[in-house]
Amino acid sequence: METPEEQSQKPAAEEGSEKKLSKKELAKLERQRKRQEAAAANSAASGVSAISIEDPLAGNYGDVPFNDLQSKEISGKKWVEIKKLNDGLKNQVVLIRGRAQTIRAVGKKMAFVVVRERGFTVQCILVVAEGLVSSEMVKFVTSLSKESIVDVAGVVSVPEQPIKGATQQVEVQVRKFYCVNRASPVLPINLEDAARSESEIEKALEEGEHLVRVNQDTRLNYRVLDLRTPANQGIFRIQSQVGNVFRQFLLSEGFNEIHTPKLIAGSSEGGAAIFRLDYKGTPACLAQSPQLHKQMAICGDLGRVFEIGPVFRAEDSFTHRHLCEFTGLDVEMEIKEHYSEVMDVVGHLFVKMFDYLNEHCVPELEAINHQYPFEKLKYLRNTLKLTFEEGVQMLKEAGVEIDPLGDLNTESERRLGQLVLEKYGTEFYILHRYPLAVRPFYTMPCHDDPKYSNSFDVFIRGEEIISGAQRIHSADFLTERAQACGIDVKTISTYIDSFRYGAPPHGGFGVGLERVVMLFCALNNIRKTSLFPRDPQRLAP
Repeated sequence: METPEEQSQKPAAEEGSEKKLSKKELAKLERQRKRQEAAAANSAASGVSAISIEDPLAGNYGDVPFNDLQSKEISGKKWVEIKKLNDGLKNQVVLIRGRAQTIRAVGKKMAFVVVRERGFTVQCILVVAEGLVSSEMVKFVTSLSKESIVDVAGVVSVPEQPIKGATQQVEVQVRKFYCVNRASPVLPINLEDAARSESEIEKALEEGEHLVRVNQDTRLNYRVLDLRTPANQGIFRIQSQVGNVFRQFLLSEGFNEIHTPKLIAGSSEGGAAIFRLDYKGTPACLAQSPQLHKQMAICGDLGRVFEIGPVFRAEDSFTHRHLCEFTGLDVEMEIKEHYSEVMDVVGHLFVKMFDYLNEHCVPELEAINHQYPFEKLKYLRNTLKLTFEEGVQMLKEAGVEIDPLGDLNTESERRLGQLVLEKYGTEFYILHRYPLAVRPFYTMPCHDDPKYSNSFDVFIRGEEIISGAQRIHSADFLTERAQACGIDVKTISTYIDSFRYGAPPHGGFGVGLERVVMLFCALNNIRKTSLFPRDPQRLAP
């Protein structure tokens, strides 16, 4: 064991041990020391916070410390939305936040950065100038990865020539540039590829160039990135407006918004397409629609009601227009005399909606049209109404034979849509008096022919988007119809009982939000209009 004296003498002995090393060993140590110093220098250069202290402008760029992003303080800074940048701000200093969409260096003293915020883009320019922009600042900016979140402060300028690579026709002469959060240097999908139209890909192939085509599953696997494309920004902003117009129109017509349970004891529509689950030891299922409860709300004297909420269908439908979960837009209302009162609400609501989208969503529609070209929807001011029998006759005259008491299949719907467009000049119409056998158990039969019903479907571009009808408001008749459709009336006893206490004649309809957007924009798959789709094969992300 070493004594304290020996321990105190040991460092001194080690310090002097270098004198005993050979010249070869000393040279080896010197090389090792230089390598370590070089490694340390490289490490410092690669770290964003390790900005050269020799740069007097070092405080004007760099990574924002994480601590500053933890709601540390309220500085009073004012950020300007990129969509609001215009020539009216010429020569003014602005602060913007967005994603670094593209970063392009021009030598070591100049760089161009396109910054994007919610679909709007602006070109930012860095040019080395004494006291304003340093070469180290340009180096920092060009080292950032695309899609990083950045704060940019600079002076707005107006170029003489139109800007082709950005939505805003002004530029920002950069004075400060900070990175708020860095994106991964390698992204699973390239946004430029994801935003490319099919026609662009085909044109490139004709010219011998092979461009990347991002398929649908890959898009959905990395939906967070896919949502950033201009077309998807447009799709979901339009979807928001569809819900907004739906709500505002109905509120203006005296409807009340309600919120019904999605956990129920029995089937709300009939059939086997039910997600079953255990509810604290009791069999239950997810609601196929708010049908039963919105009718109960009418029996509770709410008069006119609507709901926007999730709908669940456990059907194995591998089609372009079916989902296992979608957003339902549902309406129920008292009827004074005739179920045409409900159809009139449908017609007025959707004409109002289409008008609003065409007038107020022009940039969004243009963004969608650029990637997924489509023709503007044709519709009449007064919505066309045809009976099911009239539709069958039109198909028959066109050489299409279908069961007069059956339902229309997808091909028949499309063919009838073509015929209606040719004859009446509209892609939006109502088909009513459907055969009773193809409608839900709660549908009211026609007074003059029990084989038909007081029901209707609504079509856009040859595809069904809405189902509606007058409902049965007699408890005894409702029980009879439920049993005929194979439904255990015990599971819906509270629903049926609600009609024993006096129920007004009533009717309503339901429509899928995603399907409305899909067909208005003539998209080829409903997964494009579902934020995070749920189909028989997808439960993530």
